[in-house]
Amino acid sequence: MSVVSSMPIRTLAFAGTTFGLLAVASMISAPTAQAAECGGDLKSFLAGVKAEAVAAGISAEAADRTLSNRRIDKKVLSRDRAQGVFKQTFLQFSKRSVSAYRLKNGARNMKKYSKVFARAEKEYGVPAPVITAFWALETDFGAVQGDFNTVNALVTLAHDCRRPELFRPQLIAAIRMVENGDLDPARTTGAWAGEIGQVQMLPSDIVRFGSDGDGDGHVNLKTSSPDAILTAANFINHLGWRRGEPWMQEVTVPGKMPWHETGLGKLKPVSDWARLGVKVRHGKLASGTLQASLVMPQGRKGPAFLLYPNFGIYLEWNKSLVYTITAGYLATRIGGTPRYAAGSPEKGLSDGQMKQLQNKLKARGHDVGKVDGILGAKTREAVQIEQKRLGIPADAWPTPALLAKL
Repeated sequence: MSVVSSMPIRTLAFAGTTFGLLAVASMISAPTAQAAECGGDLKSFLAGVKAEAVAAGISAEAADRTLSNRRIDKKVLSRDRAQGVFKQTFLQFSKRSVSAYRLKNGARNMKKYSKVFARAEKEYGVPAPVITAFWALETDFGAVQGDFNTVNALVTLAHDCRRPELFRPQLIAAIRMVENGDLDPARTTGAWAGEIGQVQMLPSDIVRFGSDGDGDGHVNLKTSSPDAILTAANFINHLGWRRGEPWMQEVTVPGKMPWHETGLGKLKPVSDWARLGVKVRHGKLASGTLQASLVMPQGRKGPAFLLYPNFGIYLEWNKSLVYTITAGYLATRIGGTPRYAAGSPEKGLSDGQMKQLQNKLKARGHDVGKVDGILGAKTREAVQIEQKRLGIPADAWPTPALLAKL
């Protein structure tokens, strides 16, 4: 999902590490408050939140129940300040994330909740493997949901003046959930940033997209898998999922082709990629008129994928190419596609070498953002430009040879 600069880049495959699909997308799409109140005396701050909630039509009683006995959680602030960065390669990260446990339990859960998944696809157009993969990555099917008191976490982040415009609306939404009977302010726990339940959603999205999958009249994403499945499907549909279309396919590429035309966002009809010699490894290529990008996360000698318009929901989740391709790939594996062909990628750069490369690219006038040792979208683009200039196959994968030439 296009992640705003203040938002974290997801770093680990395990649940509760940072924001998930449904959390980050909510914060990106939510309107930004021009001057959200923050800081100062906590009692006065909470009084302001109560007034805002009441003005929004929420009962004063629900606000009082939610906001009484609140405290600032220093562990939440510590997590917020200490978010890591993503520096693993695709092969490293995907081998860790696409585990036998997730594949086995993904298949088991799709069978167990087959009727719920069928309803999700009928109503929202989102296939079971896509929902199941997010469920797996977020919390390992509900096993690891986080143990931070949700209201305290949201109070802490809304009161903190770093990003109040993102978290204050979530605190107001949490009060509405209390009024609806879907959140217990004393007992509901989740991730440090306020995400709740098996698919790690923020309160505003639970209020807006929550779906009662088990028919009990409530949306409980912590204990009800049917609720989590249908709610996730509803939200993914909201992000723009295109019914009946693929999201990605593994492909093979020829030894020679216009490499500079590859990369995220460089679209061609599938028929054009086929004419260039791109072939699907399993099954059939998608419709020839469908637009796709050819992406090789570790260069032309490693795994290659055609990414279709539905892959856009993964980019709403996170800007890390490695993470998003791994997430989409996990969904294909859960859906029955065999393991990718790892190939023999050329040696990449160490952290120090990557920073050297970024400094050299900056010196040549390229905008690579912060020199952080991360192979992000801007660095990949600059690498591809320099590769083409130097007569090297422009596959956007930086190598020691490229660093030496620069």
